[in-house]
Amino acid sequence: MRCVRNYTMGTIFILEDEDSIRELLEKLFNMEGYSVISTSNIREFNKINISQNADLYLLDIRLPEGSGIEVCNDLKNNTETSKIPVLMMSAHAKTLELQNCCQHDGFIISKPFDLDTIVATISGLIGKM
Repeated sequence: MRCVRNYTMGTIFILEDEDSIRELLEKLFNMEGYSVISTSNIREFNKINISQNADLYLLDIRLPEGSGIEVCNDLKNNTETSKIPVLMMSAHAKTLELQNCCQHDGFIISKPFDLDTIVATISGLIGKM
């Protein structure tokens, strides 16, 4: 687990198993002024989720030990986290097939993604809070 803080724009939790993508997103959001808490697996994510306040969750759909869809549904069914926006991403998923897979708040972002698009999407979701 890695935590990079700026305390200005909000806090983004990233659950992504691919190191290169996770590190790229950390740097990108840090440069945009967000605090970033990231992890590569569901077990670590569940440990930090309760002790930290998130403004947005960015979840990979396919993970080695489970599914980001299940994590999304768990977050949306928990009264403490149900109002926090969730954005899903996947390199393997077809967007239309997964549009109604869980109660996510954003589009399914297909990898590889455009960095400007993902920043704008996250900014819009956090701005609605």
